[in-house]
This record gives sequence, C-alpha cells and structure tokens, in this order.
Amino acid sequence: MTNDLAARVEALLCQMTLEEKAAQMMQIPYTMVGREESLRWAKLGAGSFLHVLGDEAREVQQAAMSSRLGIPVIFGIDAIHGHGLNDHATIFPSQLAAACSWDPAIAREMGRVTAREVATDGLHWTFSPVLCLGRDTRWGRVDETFGEDPYLAGELGAAIIEGYQGESLDSDESILACAKHYIGYGEALGGRDACDTEMTYRKLREVFLPPFKRAVEAGCATVMTAYGSIDGTPFTIDPKSMKDILRGELGFDGFVVTDWDNCHHLIVDQHIAADIGEASVLAAKGGNDMMMTSLGFYEAAIKAVRDGRLEESVLDEAVRHILTVKLRMNLFEKPEKKGVPGCIGCEEHLASALDAARRSVTLLRNDGMLPLKAGVKKIAVIGPNADNIQNQYGDWTYFTHPVPHTGHPPVRPYVTVKEGFEKLCAEKGIELAYHQGCGVKAAESDNIPGAVAAARDADAIILVLGDEQSQIGEGQDRANLDLSGRQMELFHALRALGIPLATVLVASKPLCLGDAATKANAVVCAFNGGMFGGQAVAEAAFGCFNPSGRLPISFPHHAGQVPVYYNQLPGWHGWPKGHYCDLPAEPLFTFGEGLSYTTFAYDSLTFDAGTLTAEVAVTNTGKQAGTETVQVYFRDMASSVLTPVKRLIAFKRITLQPGETAAVRFQLTREDFSLINRDEQRVTEPGAFTLFIGHSAKDDDLLSAAFTL
Repeated sequence: MTNDLAARVEALLCQMTLEEKAAQMMQIPYTMVGREESLRWAKLGAGSFLHVLGDEAREVQQAAMSSRLGIPVIFGIDAIHGHGLNDHATIFPSQLAAACSWDPAIAREMGRVTAREVATDGLHWTFSPVLCLGRDTRWGRVDETFGEDPYLAGELGAAIIEGYQGESLDSDESILACAKHYIGYGEALGGRDACDTEMTYRKLREVFLPPFKRAVEAGCATVMTAYGSIDGTPFTIDPKSMKDILRGELGFDGFVVTDWDNCHHLIVDQHIAADIGEASVLAAKGGNDMMMTSLGFYEAAIKAVRDGRLEESVLDEAVRHILTVKLRMNLFEKPEKKGVPGCIGCEEHLASALDAARRSVTLLRNDGMLPLKAGVKKIAVIGPNADNIQNQYGDWTYFTHPVPHTGHPPVRPYVTVKEGFEKLCAEKGIELAYHQGCGVKAAESDNIPGAVAAARDADAIILVLGDEQSQIGEGQDRANLDLSGRQMELFHALRALGIPLATVLVASKPLCLGDAATKANAVVCAFNGGMFGGQAVAEAAFGCFNPSGRLPISFPHHAGQVPVYYNQLPGWHGWPKGHYCDLPAEPLFTFGEGLSYTTFAYDSLTFDAGTLTAEVAVTNTGKQAGTETVQVYFRDMASSVLTPVKRLIAFKRITLQPGETAAVRFQLTREDFSLINRDEQRVTEPGAFTLFIGHSAKDDDLLSAAFTL
C-alpha cells in the first residue's frame, strides 16, 4: 500500500463511528431483504451488496453516496463461467471444462471477457475463481474446480484472476476476483458439502495452499472463507490459517469475505457458538473482514464492542482492508463501473466462448471411428443431453442458479450437440436422425425402442449422456456416480445394432461410464461446454479441428473406488499393485489423458541435476498437425514424510506438424522438488528423486530419469 493510499484509509477510518465500521463489514443480499431494506442498509454504510443489477444497483449506490461519509458500496455477483446471471451474457465452459485445455491463455481470456461484461452491468466483483480441488468426485461442486491437481489449479487460477483484474483495479474493464473457498472446502468427508473437513496444517500447506499462493502472487484482491474445519475448528474462525498463513506468510493484502451466512452456520450447523453474539465475535477475531448475508452481525458486533467482548481495533483492521481495496479501485471517484457499452454477448466475446469450448473437448477413446469418414451418409444423434441446453450449461447461469429457474426460457445464441451436427450435416449433405431415447433420470417419456428405430440404418451413432441440474452443485452430492436413469440401457440397445458408436459425456464431473466407455468405439468428454459446447463437439467429430483437451481430473470405474486422483500417497497393501479386489488398480481415465487425431512419441529425456534443466524430444508421428501437452512430474524416493507417488510441477503445450520433432525444455527449481515437513516448513530434502515427462500421469505414458539432489 502506498503512503498516500494508507493516509486516505486512516483519514476515513478515524471519522467512522462504531456503527459505521460494523456496517462497512456487512454484505447485504438485495434479493432477500428487498428494495426498502437495502436502501436503509446503504444509508447505514453497508460495505457491499450482492445479486443486484442495473437501475436497482444505481439506486443503492446513490443512497450509499448520500450517507454521512459517502463511502461507495461494492456490488458482487456470481459470475462463475461468464456473467451468466445476465441472460444475454457470454456463457463459457465451466471451470472444469476449461481446465481440459490446460491453457492459461484460455482461462485469462475467460476472465477478461467476463470482467468486461460484469463491469458493463455496473458491477465490481465476481465470486470466482474456485481454487478448491476436485479430489472426491462425489462432491456436488466438482464442476466449479479446475480439477484435482494443485499446480494446474494454481496456474489456471492465476490466469483467470489476471483476466478479471486486468492491469489495474480502477480500469472500467476490470473487476475484483475472489479466490475461494479458503481452504480445502472440497475435501469434505465423503464428498458431503460442506463442514466436516479432514484437514491438518501440514496437509493444508502441501496440497491446498499452493493455488491460493499463486492467487496472491497474481494480486487477487479478495478471498472467501470456507465452511470447513481443521482439527475441529471452523476455518471461519481460525486465525492461524486466516491471519498467520494467508496474510502473514502469503502476504495477502486484500479483504476476506465469508461464504454465505458463515456466522449463522457457526450456530446451527457447526454448534461452535451459542448465539449470533458469540459467533460474530469469533468470526471477527478469526480474520473475516466482510460478513456475507449474516445480517445479525451488525448489531451483535456493536454490542460486543460496547460490552468489552470485542476490541474495536478488530473492526478497524477489517474496515481498513475493505477501504484499501475500494481506494485501489478508485471507487470514490468512479462508484459505477462503465465497462464497454454494447459488449455483453458481442461477437468478439462469443468467439472467445467458442474457442474455449473447442479447446476443452477431450477425446478419451478412439478406435478410428473419429473423425467421421467421408462415406458416412446418415448420422443418428441420440441421448438425453444431445439437445438440452440447461444440462450443457451446468449451474451458475440465469436459469440454473442456484436452483433451476424453469420459468426462464434459454436465450440464444447457443448450440446443442444436436444443433451442431444438424448444421454440419446439412453442409455436407448427410442425413441426420435425432431421438432423446431417455431422460437423464427415469421418465415417462423414455422411448428406447424409438431411439433404436431412429438409429437402425445410420452409419454412425453419437450418443450424448451425462447428468442434469438436480445432480449438480451445492447440496447435490452424489453417492452413486453411475449413469442415472435408463442411460446405460439406452447404450446397450444402440450398441447391439453393431453400428459405430461414440459416447459423448455432457456432465458436470467424471461419471462412472462402465460399458458406455469401455465398449464404445469412441469416447468424447465435453463436460459443461457453455453456449457453444455442442458446436465444438460436432466440429471435433467431423475433424474440423484436432482435439487437444487433456483431463484435469481422473475418472473412477465405480463410486466405491473414489478417490482416484493421481497424486495419492503410497502404501496400499501390496503397493504398487494394491487395489480393491473387485476393481482394477487404475482409474477408468487418468489425470492428463487425452487423445488426438495424430500421435506423439517421446524420447531422449535428459536431466541435469546441477542446473535442474530437463529436456525431451517430442515427435508428431501421425499424419496431421496436432497439439500435445508435455507434462512433468516427479517423485521423492525417500523423504521424512509421506509424499505422493507423482506430482505435477510443469507442463507446456506444443503444436507440431506431421513428422516434426521439437526439443522441449523445462527450467526447474529446487522448490519444485520440495515438501512440507513435520514442522510445517517447506524444504527440499537431499536424496534420490525420479523425474517423469510424458503424455499423462499414467506410468506407461512417461519417460523417467533418476537423479540426486
């Protein structure tokens, strides 16, 4: 913080009454309290409002500016994969889908476009990115993560933050990012959202902190706390993680906001506090600067200070953090973001969404069926998610957040898988048949015989399976990850026709695909591809582009196999061959996997332990240009604490022409090979290591080099 900015903060702070300080720590849910109550809060000096748009937001801001000190409010919104609560905005692939690109440039562009559109609505702040890790795929919010790996999540998270915040927070095209949920929220026991987290401080630092460290390095202005706990203490009230680690060690200098009504959760869910007074004191002392929707905090905090149970200096520090961010935004001079008039859903932004969708398409199995051959005369597009834009979008959009808004019809433009194939088939003179076949869940409208009849004389079948909104998001954790309803029955009925069949997964997370993966001719993972996800799938199937997606998350064979993340600790009885006696040792698909319409060969791996420089030769051994993601992992062969069997530490995307060879070079550091020891210190211990470079986290896809540090 500059001296001038600090002086302005202190000048404001010293003028504020106790009531104004408590109000500044409040975030008010406009849609819950209504217009009149919101205006009252604005005049009291509330610090922020959420989920208020347009003229209503302007009215609230005018009320805030006419308060005694005229401190403007910050307007926040859940712009999670695009400014999706605006029904004309650009809707990108979900974070999980975008992570299949393994491309920070895609994440950065998603952030840039979203920021411009949010700012054009006059708003300041998005509650994104999610930096939780999707390590338990039963969890309902896996789609909001960048996958299972700390390093990949950190690289993509930093990039989208840079996109949101731009070069300066006071730019009309920049908005505040919010790294959430701090910390380990996705590690809830059994994938059960949200309070019971199996966490230690060493595990926190080793597994879950690295993405937040990258977020702080990228200048992330805000952080949101998690509902979870560490050794029985809720993160909402844990000063070690919030103050000592986040601020003291990482150097975070923005402000911290709670998740939805965290203060109240301390009472009714976690039973840590007896009443709102006790909960408010604990939350304020713990290091929270702003209380999302916990309206009782205001009176409780004021009373606690007057009763001597809470030092006013605690409120001073919180307000100091909030005012600092507001001044960095130049909010007093420009209380309303202007954005770029006319940019919401503009052609440039739509092109970015299409590019992100194309980069997210991941080919997981292919016996040569794809790309579709020139002699194909009829294609059958079948399945519950072939023509369902709600399921293609996933959650956090205008008609899917937080509960499906069935009264709001989808707004064009968008392209479902069926529509993508219709367009290309029409251009190529190919007949197309479509049939839903069945619902995602069992439904009276299921008509599997009708789908079989529609596909009977086709040359190729595109079967689009997955999940639906009732199986996605907060409060929608799943114990059973199998394809629901009669989807598997539909697969078997179509497979019995003997026609080449490609399974396309339009879903929020890895599902247990069973025969729909192992007995299909091709498998395409599309996750929630946004408004042009269907177009991208169709184009990939026809070979209009060469798919280059790689999995950011592993697929289990069965829910009972979870967790299957690649970077597990060793030691299962009989390791490395240890596994459940009734399931394979490996996942169905592993982190980093993804095929192309060409092939790549790796050789000549070298590693200089003195300079920590690695180099490998990668050759395109196929017949067309393609993009490969070269992945670098390592293992510490003997260490003072248990360390993962592999850990990703670097990657590069390279595009090669047929027959072309590239020498891919990585400059690593000693810290890349570090661990968190028993004293919670990050150290690089001397000893033997193995470096791996290759196509995915699978052993068979990697070259290795042993070395000593």
